[in-house]
Amino acid sequence: MINFANFFCLQNYIMKPKGLAIAATAQYGIMPLTAFCLVKGFQLSDITGVVVLVCGCCPGGIFSNSMALAIHGDMNLSIVMTSCSTMLALGMMPLLLFIYCQGFPSVRNAVPYGEIMLSLVLILVPCSIGIGIKTYRPQYSKRFTKVGMIIMLMFLVGTLILIGVGSGHVILTMMSPSLFAIAGFMPLIGYCLGYAFSSIFRLIHRRRTVSMETGCQNVPLCTTILKVAFPEEVVGPLYLFPTVYLVFQLLEAAIIIMLFRCYQRFKRNEKGKSNSRFQRLHFNTSLLSHKIKKKTRVYRCLAGRYFTKIQLGLDLVWVWIVWTSEVGNARTKFGLTH
Repeated sequence: MINFANFFCLQNYIMKPKGLAIAATAQYGIMPLTAFCLVKGFQLSDITGVVVLVCGCCPGGIFSNSMALAIHGDMNLSIVMTSCSTMLALGMMPLLLFIYCQGFPSVRNAVPYGEIMLSLVLILVPCSIGIGIKTYRPQYSKRFTKVGMIIMLMFLVGTLILIGVGSGHVILTMMSPSLFAIAGFMPLIGYCLGYAFSSIFRLIHRRRTVSMETGCQNVPLCTTILKVAFPEEVVGPLYLFPTVYLVFQLLEAAIIIMLFRCYQRFKRNEKGKSNSRFQRLHFNTSLLSHKIKKKTRVYRCLAGRYFTKIQLGLDLVWVWIVWTSEVGNARTKFGLTH
């Protein structure tokens, strides 16, 4: 957040909010509805459905910025969308959970909205600090970014190792196949519908960005909410569901990025071949034109020579005719004719 976002970047999109509004609608319209439909489609229990809904109602995650950068998206929109969706989550996430939890009567009143809002406030504080540093003290942003990236990588690697060693068998034994299927379908549906939704509203050059922002959820925020807001005896091992979602989210995004890069390289090669063909055609045309001009000069030279000879012959014939006529006239005049 410190590295890319500043207040003036936010202000630019706030003044022209079409792209941001469409992206935010895709974020808070597609993913919660997708989570609710998958929960009802796989007929999950109420508490399991609430866990999936919490993951679906979360704002865009920090990984979406890296994905947007890798897929050559609009980085300004990606950063602004992540920032604004995190800020909007303070009101949108409890509202969406309240709306969709009406479909789960047993846990309708058990969702801790106050604790969820407190978790969101705790997340917004470092985001606000990062935006302030980038805006008013940009000379320190690189130092904070380096330190923050090192800490984040160490924390991420350590978390994955601990989860893999300590909870890997728990994930495989406690997670049902339906949860694995939902964790696989949710980000893929988000990527596809985000791309289609932005295409409908003609965000042609921002479709890839909206796609990544829609499918990538803030998994650390979801895990924090499940750990802080819900009692452990209620959630149990279900707090590991966001981790499974994160794995599928990254794998599917990596596949999409690889396919896009291959398509881009293939398109570039085709463009290079067409350009080389045009250049060869232009070269051949120029060479042919040069040959034609050269032969034309030769033909003109030869024609000039032949024309000179013909003209000389005609002149000689004319001289002979005139000379013969004059000689005949002279003989007649002086009586020299036979």
